[in-house]
Amino acid sequence: MMRHAIAFCLMLAMAGCGRQQQAAPEKSSAAAAPTDSGAIRLPSDSPQLKRLRIEEVRTAQVPLEEVIVPGKIEANPTRISRIALPVAGRVKQVMVTIGDTVRQGQPVIALDSPETGAALSAYRQAQAKVTQAKAAQGKAEADVNRIKDLFDNRAVAQKEVIGAETALAQAKSDVAQAEASLEETQKKLQIFGLQSDQQVQDILVRAPVSGKVLEISVAAGEYRNDTSAPVMTIADLSTVFMAADVPEDRIRFIQPGEQVEINLSAYPGQMFRGQVKRISDTVDPQTRTIKVRAELQNPAGRLRPEMFGEIRHKQGSREMPVVPAGAVVQGDQRNVVYRENSPGVFEPVEVTFGRREGDRLPILSGIKPGDRIVIDGAMLLRNY
Repeated sequence: MMRHAIAFCLMLAMAGCGRQQQAAPEKSSAAAAPTDSGAIRLPSDSPQLKRLRIEEVRTAQVPLEEVIVPGKIEANPTRISRIALPVAGRVKQVMVTIGDTVRQGQPVIALDSPETGAALSAYRQAQAKVTQAKAAQGKAEADVNRIKDLFDNRAVAQKEVIGAETALAQAKSDVAQAEASLEETQKKLQIFGLQSDQQVQDILVRAPVSGKVLEISVAAGEYRNDTSAPVMTIADLSTVFMAADVPEDRIRFIQPGEQVEINLSAYPGQMFRGQVKRISDTVDPQTRTIKVRAELQNPAGRLRPEMFGEIRHKQGSREMPVVPAGAVVQGDQRNVVYRENSPGVFEPVEVTFGRREGDRLPILSGIKPGDRIVIDGAMLLRNY
């Protein structure tokens, strides 16, 4: 009986080993198997195979030379107006805030100043002098006519005529001087924004240009004596500059009048175009760069000073194979893509690539147009 029991146990153990040996190939049939050539073979029923996206390598025009430098948006210096107070006085009201859009001639500051009364008084005095001078001229003209009649009738001597004509000329000169003084006082009223027919008025400081208010350095209630320091900055931002420092060894690729591409951090994925307007005549001795400014149209006001971005300028191009950046598996020693040699068989191919263009990489060597490569899921093959 003991011998029969031992024999039965041995039969059961042998049957179990047979089942394990039979299951092992079934499990390995779904796993990747490297070949002697280094290629990776995936069975047709492998779940990893379904996660790979494979496409043919295409070609595109790739720039031979490209300048990419960081930069920032600046206001056009010829379209910036810095407003100073016309006279000393107390700021009564600031009528705008930073970021407001203003029109040329729009009041932006109301100022209470003793100059108001002096300007109105000078204007009225000038008006009175004009009236007096014109009255004197009228009397002189009448005197000339009367004395000429007397002279024609031999009632007076010729010297009386000459004296009357001299008095008339002097009266006309007085009128001209009085009118010039009146015009000067009128211009002063216009500068102050005063109306000649009103008594008590504030001096209205008006926007000299249309644009946006960038800075305000004064508040209501302040008294200001300094008429040279600006209290408000207004800039016309319908056009702006993109300023960048280009390395001196790359400046030969940029010329005035050329179009450049501009990308801004504030608007990822969008490309703006500008025209090179100014290239500095000097090199910064510290950074060995040259300042370049490109002008951009900004009708909607989306581009604001101090926004950061980059200028891109391409010089020449040639047709080259390009692949999505995600298709290249980058390592410390080499960069590879996985080429499909046949269904389910992938070979790691070492490649060299050029400067990235958006989400594409130009391939310099390793693969050619028409090759089928893994463009999504290449990292799944990296461990084999």
